[in-house]
Amino acid sequence: MAKASDVRAKTPDELKTDLVSLKKEQFNLRFQRASGQLENTARVRVIRRDIARIKTVLNERAAKAGAGE
Repeated sequence: MAKASDVRAKTPDELKTDLVSLKKEQFNLRFQRASGQLENTARVRVIRRDIARIKTVLNERAAKAGAGE
């Protein structure tokens, strides 16, 4: 699980790359759960929160950039 301070230290490009990989993992976990093969059910929650954390930081930066214009 990524901490908010770790997420804020990354560049927007790194965050977008991380977001894509987390979305792929979330997709795969969803399929595993549907087929009954999901071993670590807590991982779904961790991935969902990491995605939200990254989106929050990206939105904060976008708002800050918009307000700065």
